[in-house]
Amino acid sequence: MKWITDIIMDKLNRSFKRKPNIVLVGFMGTGKTSVGKRLSTNLRRRYIDTDNVIERDSQRRISDIFEEDGEDVFRQLESEAVNRVSKLYNYVISTGGGVVLKEVNVTKLKENGVVFCLSATPEEIYNRVGHQTHRPLLQTPDALETIRIMLADRAPYYAQADYTVETTGKTFGEVMTHITNIFFKTTVPRKYTK
Repeated sequence: MKWITDIIMDKLNRSFKRKPNIVLVGFMGTGKTSVGKRLSTNLRRRYIDTDNVIERDSQRRISDIFEEDGEDVFRQLESEAVNRVSKLYNYVISTGGGVVLKEVNVTKLKENGVVFCLSATPEEIYNRVGHQTHRPLLQTPDALETIRIMLADRAPYYAQADYTVETTGKTFGEVMTHITNIFFKTTVPRKYTK
């Protein structure tokens, strides 16, 4: 009779275990927010976006932080947000496009999560976000060229992700299927901090 109790307790312990996060990084316009929200719904996980954390905590829009305080202040606030969300479990976490610029951010996010870099061609990114005025880094005379330069500069940082998922020409469903297939195949043997 004791072995039945052991089996039931084991199943209960496994069902309440802390599960690793799915973390989405990548350049602006690659689909982190759109894919992240859909993933959280489909997988019945909570969703959090580091940009939303920054805006909520500072009571300011990101574009205002950039304009009034500069990128360095924003990156510090971003690191503080990463430090907070990296302690969570069972979440889908979307990040700002430049979160990878500080190695400590990627390290923190990997402690309790699998990091996926969503990527897209410069032209696709431009088609998705080039017209948006709330993107402070794209407020230049030639936004497409700015995207090309920034992607090239950030490529080594994005390469720190555990996996890269191309989003150009793919539906949200295709991207989500790719992520979930990788995530569930790789998280079984992997250990996470508590």
